[in-house]
Amino acid sequence: MSFEVDATVARGKERLSVRFASKRGITALFGPSGAGKSSTLDMIAGLLRPLDGRIVVAGEVLFDSAQGIDLPPERRACGYVFQDGRLFPHRRVADNLRYGWKLAPPERRWMSLDVATSFLGIGHLLDRMPATLSGGEAQRVAIGRALLSGPRFLLMDEPLSSLDAPRRAEIMAVIERIRDELALPILYVSHDRAEVDRLADQVVELG
Repeated sequence: MSFEVDATVARGKERLSVRFASKRGITALFGPSGAGKSSTLDMIAGLLRPLDGRIVVAGEVLFDSAQGIDLPPERRACGYVFQDGRLFPHRRVADNLRYGWKLAPPERRWMSLDVATSFLGIGHLLDRMPATLSGGEAQRVAIGRALLSGPRFLLMDEPLSSLDAPRRAEIMAVIERIRDELALPILYVSHDRAEVDRLADQVVELG
């Protein structure tokens, strides 16, 4: 199994329980706003601590309340791609990418900067500042930074929602290449059914 999640988290005065198991490829979390999709990603990334339960990704236990296991975010080897990219605005593209690489311990650096820029087609952007990039270019850089952090899996939180149709198609093709060529497990959040139907190997409906 790629993702095994059975956990409960507090959200204000309410509790959200999430339970699913998925195989390899892209698992999509689909549902309305407020259903808990982003909270689920944050639990897996270690940014939000569950009240109880168990989270296992690619065979490694990340959280288990019964056994007292709660790996810190930096030990979870997770690449997180956000809706808005979250590039450092004061750093050139090359430095944004190197930031991901520097985060990874040497034994996890399975992709070099040259390979990442070639894979994503962003070599010509290395000297640019984030403010000069198109939405699609910025998202490619954000994906590159995540890959260079040496992840064992990727979390993607609506990475296409701010893009126009041509850029959406472009980034979907990149995500498919990551799935097919790099074989990284991906947990993908979206509210767009057509997007989910194209990309996902398995769909988990929340809400």
